[in-house]
This record gives sequence, C-alpha cells and structure tokens, in this order.
Amino acid sequence: MKETRVKRKNFKGEEVEIHGGVYEEGLPTQPDNWIRKLRNREEMLRYIRTAERYWYSEDWFGSEKRKTKA
Repeated sequence: MKETRVKRKNFKGEEVEIHGGVYEEGLPTQPDNWIRKLRNREEMLRYIRTAERYWYSEDWFGSEKRKTKA
C-alpha cells in the first residue's frame, strides 16, 4: 500500500498536511465471498439474525428509527 500526504488549507486558512487515500491499487482478482469470512455455524446464524432484524424487525436503532412505517 502506498501512503500519500496532501497539503490543504484548514478553516483558519493555514496550510496543513493530511493523509490522502490509503488503498491498494488495482482491481480484485476474485469476487469477495463473504460466507468464507464466517468461521463457524454460530457466526453464520448471528449474521443471518442480524440481517433479518435489519429488514423485518419492528424495533429500529439510531438513524434508522422512523416515526411511521415505510
């Protein structure tokens, strides 16, 4: 990975050095298979429960909270 630094002006007009983009260049060689990242059955079930709660639950959290149902 290549780290870059960029000089920009802050709100006071002073020039400061900040981090630029930090990423690996290029395209992925294979599709990212999320299921392989889950190590065992319990992690898979926890992931599915969380996804189901996100889409179908009556209780929402944080910025997702709505006063009326969609």
